Amino acid sequence: MRYKDYDTIDFLSDEFFIQWVKMPDKNNRHFWEKWMQQHPEKRETVLEAASIIRSVKYAHTIELSDEMYVESFETIIKAGNQKSGNKPEIESWLSFYPLRNIAAIAILCFCGWMVHYHMIEGVEPVKPVVAEEITVFRSVPPGKRSVITLADSSRVYLNSGSEIEYPKAFNQGDRWVRLKGEAFFEVRKNGYPFSVFARNTEIKVLGTSFNVKEAQANLSIALLTGKVQVNDQKGNQVRLNPAEMLEIEGDGKFSKTGFDPLEVAGWKDKVLVFRSASFEEVRTKIENWYGVDLKLDGKLSENWKYSGMYTDENLENVLRGICITSGLRYKIANRNITIFNPK
Repeated sequence: MRYKDYDTIDFLSDEFFIQWVKMPDKNNRHFWEKWMQQHPEKRETVLEAASIIRSVKYAHTIELSDEMYVESFETIIKAGNQKSGNKPEIESWLSFYPLRNIAAIAILCFCGWMVHYHMIEGVEPVKPVVAEEITVFRSVPPGKRSVITLADSSRVYLNSGSEIEYPKAFNQGDRWVRLKGEAFFEVRKNGYPFSVFARNTEIKVLGTSFNVKEAQANLSIALLTGKVQVNDQKGNQVRLNPAEMLEIEGDGKFSKTGFDPLEVAGWKDKVLVFRSASFEEVRTKIENWYGVDLKLDGKLSENWKYSGMYTDENLENVLRGICITSGLRYKIANRNITIFNPK
């Protein structure tokens, strides 16, 4: 039977699973972390089984005292001396199996019975306490941004139009979040790995700061400090150093590049940056930043680009800056913006 078909009882009787819960090491921890990532539907069952295993207490092993040993040995000798009939056969049997060996076997059986009685039958079972993992779901509407502090004091800056899911409390150092959209992470180092799951990809770190962004079918991870390891669903592993960005396309192709920290992560400090941006890039950023709808009336040159930087500016000042630089005009009607070319 495969692990994906296991129920709670099956996990409780699996030696490799018990070893991971009781005595985790590099190998079993790596296997079970990867397995749980691929089978999130089994997380509740795994946590329940692990909680039961941790809650079980065993009595101390019963030691056989010298007095009990002598009495047991004496009883066996007397029983051998009292037997009658078929003496030659008994002597032959005893010569083949020395008496001390028989006594040792009998004593082992007696000890086994004592241990079984005191450890299993003589001890009341401990009622397992199953801790239910509570997850928190947060979303940020367009035009807003939010800062979230996790249970381990790590901070997550959630950009507009983004969603995040994370445990209210991290169990046994199991630190993870699921992201849809864009977020900047400042992960506190505490000796346990921290995983971000986004678009079938895992970003694993110990303590670092980095930006994760989904853009349509693509995913980008930009590292500012520390180190991260990125694992995709195909088994590829890529390590990033500071000032490196990994871009993963929808078909699984990936590449490393450099990046401008202000352009990529300035949004968390309310800095809106355009670097040779196309009109589509400008439109997307403004819509997400201010929670508006923007459209173009007319046509622009195919080579049209815009560069500019705004720190905590209102919408109209940004539109004015773009239009003055590019010779365009704009019109605001409630939450609808129209940019048009008078030429």
